[in-house]
Amino acid sequence: MPFERRLIRLQPGRERPYDSSEWVDQLVVVMCGTIELEGLSGRRWRFDKGSIIWLTDLPLRALHAREEVAVLMAIARPINSQPPIRLI
Repeated sequence: MPFERRLIRLQPGRERPYDSSEWVDQLVVVMCGTIELEGLSGRRWRFDKGSIIWLTDLPLRALHAREEVAVLMAIARPINSQPPIRLI
């Protein structure tokens, strides 16, 4: 079963508002550049090319590109292969 992927390109000095629903069940790889995650507190975490991150349900405000273009690749299972949600 192949995985679905999408590329997200951030221009230098730009930010992308964080929306948790955009990243559900996706593994994210920094393909080039550097990305900073900005928390609701204002604190930032830096991830360079090759970093693998999980962006689901985090207390973030935005994603930022540093001095160069940053490209993220989000990888997910096809929608029809995801396990059913279990209620407890």
